[in-house]
Amino acid sequence: MRAVRLEAVGSIGLQDVGKPIAGPDDLLVRIEACGVCGTDRHLFHGEFPCRPPVTPGHEFSGIVEAVGADVSGFCVGDRVTGDPNIACGRCVHCHAGRVNLCSNLSAIGIHRDGGFADYVVLPHKQAFILPAGLNPLHGAFCEPLGCCLHGVDLAGIRPGGSVAVLGGGVIGLLTVQLARLAGATTIILSTRQASRRALAEELGATSTVDPTAADVIYAISGPSGLAPGGVDVVFECAGVKETVEQSMRLARAGGTVVIVGVTPQGMKAEFEPFDLLFRELKVVGSFLNPFTHRRAADLIASGAIEIDRLISRQVPLEEAADVIANPPAPGEVKVLVVPGLA
Repeated sequence: MRAVRLEAVGSIGLQDVGKPIAGPDDLLVRIEACGVCGTDRHLFHGEFPCRPPVTPGHEFSGIVEAVGADVSGFCVGDRVTGDPNIACGRCVHCHAGRVNLCSNLSAIGIHRDGGFADYVVLPHKQAFILPAGLNPLHGAFCEPLGCCLHGVDLAGIRPGGSVAVLGGGVIGLLTVQLARLAGATTIILSTRQASRRALAEELGATSTVDPTAADVIYAISGPSGLAPGGVDVVFECAGVKETVEQSMRLARAGGTVVIVGVTPQGMKAEFEPFDLLFRELKVVGSFLNPFTHRRAADLIASGAIEIDRLISRQVPLEEAADVIANPPAPGEVKVLVVPGLA
């Protein structure tokens, strides 16, 4: 079969490899779609820990082609989405229900072969059945939506509350939709790209800010800003130093900052501890998708989340390595790798 292989930092390409075989507890899944994530680019640049050589791709869905001997509840032909994050179930964090913090966490597409391939082996406990009639491209959004759901859970948005989202990529645009569903009545998105600002307003943002044209802090939380004094919750979804630092200053006194964006490992940001103390800010990191993948799949299946307008383009496996090795194109939200694409 074909697979995109990350051989080492800065070395990625399509190869012919042996077709994997499902073990007794596994499913063999034929990939229908796999999303290119910012983390995949971090892996390529050595900015996120992984275990090469490996096939990346952790946002995937597909069709079950073979079922392991000890597996029940799944049949050949089922459409499934895969939660890539495999917890050990034995460490202190797992016993506390914090499976995303597992001391022995292993992730498909990072530590073991993932979805940028014709097939992937998926432990059946990580698989969730999707409706047979669902658009096959939509299943690839379950993993990023699950991560956003965890962030929204941590934020504790109240109906009528105010939210700022920093970053207009797929994570920011999914978070805008979840904030709307959670009952926020003020939802402000900040991003540099006009096409993403326009899309955010179509998806539920009540206003947007261009950080290249205005001071974000003043435009949002200033005396005559969109939310004078700051918002109840800030979601940092860009994963860059500038927005991490902005997030601390945009929350109102007593507000919450949720760091969702993945920053390059080793990046530093500055903040004033006295300010966090004096305004009693709650700053939390949101890591992965603990127990949210099923909810994400159900939300997508229900149609409550707009997906089609988040898909910028589809590419075949032959183009996946080039997409991963290069920055996103202007205005791009989500690129899907579709192995069956001619």
